[in-house]
Amino acid sequence: MMRKSQPNKTAKTKSLEQFQVDAGEQLTTNQGVVVDNTDNSLKAGNRGSSLQEDFHFQEKLSHFDRERIPERVVHARGAGAHGYFQVYKPLTEYSKAQFLQDSSIQTPVFARFSTVAGSRGSGDSVRDVRGFAVKFYTQEGNYDLVGNNIPVFFIQDAIKFPDIVHSIKPEPDNEIPQASTAHPSFWDFISLVPESTHMIMWLLSDRTLPRSFSRMQGFGVHTYRLVNAEGKSRFVKFHWKPILGVHSLVFDEAQKLAGKDPDFQRRDLWESIEKGNYPEFELGVQIIEEEDEHKFDFDILDSTKLIPEELVPVRAIGKMVLNRNPDNFFAETEQVAFQPSNVVPGIDFSDDPLLQGRLFSYHDTQLHRLGSSNFVNLPINRPVCPFHNNQQDGRMQMGVKTSRVNYYPNALGGGQPAPSETEGYVHYPERVEGHKIRERSPGFGEHFSQATLFWNSLSAFEQEHLVEAAYFELGKVEDQGVRERMVDRLNHVDHELAKRVAIGIGVTAPTQSIMPNHGQSSPALSQNALAVKTGKGRKVAILAANGVEAEQVTAIKQALTEAGAEGLIVSKFLGSIESATGEILKVDQTFLTSASVMFDAVYVPDGTQSIEILKANGDAISFINEAFLHCKAIAATGEGVELLKESNISNITFSEDSLQDDQGVISAKMSSSLSAVAKSFVEAIAEHRFWSRRIQPKVPA
Repeated sequence: MMRKSQPNKTAKTKSLEQFQVDAGEQLTTNQGVVVDNTDNSLKAGNRGSSLQEDFHFQEKLSHFDRERIPERVVHARGAGAHGYFQVYKPLTEYSKAQFLQDSSIQTPVFARFSTVAGSRGSGDSVRDVRGFAVKFYTQEGNYDLVGNNIPVFFIQDAIKFPDIVHSIKPEPDNEIPQASTAHPSFWDFISLVPESTHMIMWLLSDRTLPRSFSRMQGFGVHTYRLVNAEGKSRFVKFHWKPILGVHSLVFDEAQKLAGKDPDFQRRDLWESIEKGNYPEFELGVQIIEEEDEHKFDFDILDSTKLIPEELVPVRAIGKMVLNRNPDNFFAETEQVAFQPSNVVPGIDFSDDPLLQGRLFSYHDTQLHRLGSSNFVNLPINRPVCPFHNNQQDGRMQMGVKTSRVNYYPNALGGGQPAPSETEGYVHYPERVEGHKIRERSPGFGEHFSQATLFWNSLSAFEQEHLVEAAYFELGKVEDQGVRERMVDRLNHVDHELAKRVAIGIGVTAPTQSIMPNHGQSSPALSQNALAVKTGKGRKVAILAANGVEAEQVTAIKQALTEAGAEGLIVSKFLGSIESATGEILKVDQTFLTSASVMFDAVYVPDGTQSIEILKANGDAISFINEAFLHCKAIAATGEGVELLKESNISNITFSEDSLQDDQGVISAKMSSSLSAVAKSFVEAIAEHRFWSRRIQPKVPA
């Protein structure tokens, strides 16, 4: 694929260029010695023993044997991109961080999106929490905002982090299952840990099946502090909101994509940037005055809780644009080291016990994974501002430090602390006192109210998806006691929810509620309320064969392009097809190499010969059935309508002449209606799904 022209270079892009290495004209060893043969090792005769003196063989194989570094224990599977962040207007009132002061400055960033549970080789589309980490290369040093696409977490205290991760990961006796929480040990743990209930509701929801990285929210999860130049502190929660809105796959799609294209989401990110469809996210903040810390009926330091936007609105403060793909996955995406402890003046920590544990654990992880305390010298991790310290030596020290001193105090060289507190990082002087005890704040003791709030906030189809997810997940748990405990746990959230889940997993339904549903909801928690009606970035399959009407294909493609979408011709064989009027049309994908789950919508153009060929192709019929089952927009014109009639689409009225639009299925037998079809089709694609079809008889697909 040809790359589009690159955007203006950021300071980080320029700093990385000095480390770039081209392939070169001739192959050499690491020492620069030209290699004349890399196909055969050095031998004593062409059938003799290999010789120990073969330094090229030794170097090549020893490097290969050491190419892998330990993968991340969690968030191993990821994809990243470069870009920039730009604040909308100075945030001086709240923070002295320089990158938040000037709306004309574009701060370089590197963002990494990931799944939590799976290994590096697992699929992108599995049901899982997604990591959402951003490294800001500011002029005051690197700032890392390391979060997830879910605003809460499983546990309240970091000391339980090894337990939750061990339960999520494949079971130690058989290393099964991969990248899935649908197994006994996970649900055994969850059923015994009430504080996880809120997070489990999110895990079972559509939030853990994002359509793409560019269509999912991000959250800092924890409560942090913003500190201004006068030293005034306020608490803050961070939010990333995608410009394209929040959309998800359905579970059947996600499962099929894991086989059809396990790289679906990372491919989407890469291709979107290459085509100039840059992912964009607004950074928002919820700011809480210190004097309001205890005004809520939950503790803002509890990471299993969120602050409803109805109580504290999210204020958009800037935008992140991801506009450049990495040049080398390992050097950048794999070696990037995120740490919540990487902060700049104006941003500080709260006493959240989960956050406090992460401040240690992430740095400790990088020391192990990257093999040296000098990991900051790796190009992707280097700040764009100058950095100096007295830390010399160590494995892989890449700087040739010329100072004679590596200690403080000293009078023989530099390496002095800032002369005043105004120039250096100063921790907020929070007053702390108390006895050393292993206890939690009483404010951390309530675990179900926000889980109920989340359930109440979901639309009917989102609730249905959550219940079906519980059927799948708990259906993989053979232990009856675990399933019964989970139904009891859900009965603390909502009685009807518990009864619905119990029916599907072979557990006696509870006869009465444990806690009454408080009836409160928050519209911002429903993905349905966060949808943005746009066709931008959508992919549309155009089903065609020889004899297709080229004029209709061209017209629909043009309409899609104008809407920011893309139309791709799918046929039986790769290469080209000939239209009814002799035009040669390039085939982009085949029925064998693609599937409807890789597209957002389907269009069938006119052409008697084309339609007859497609009618005889079971893959084409299945393509349409599956798209209909997944509630996607479908359009057909002319004889294309007859192909839809050959499918198992039910309870839909098709056109007999002019335009007909029924639940996102758009048809027109008359070619004169093409412009109207294109307009209605683009509008239907922007709707994303037509959930009313879910109540219809199941379509075989």
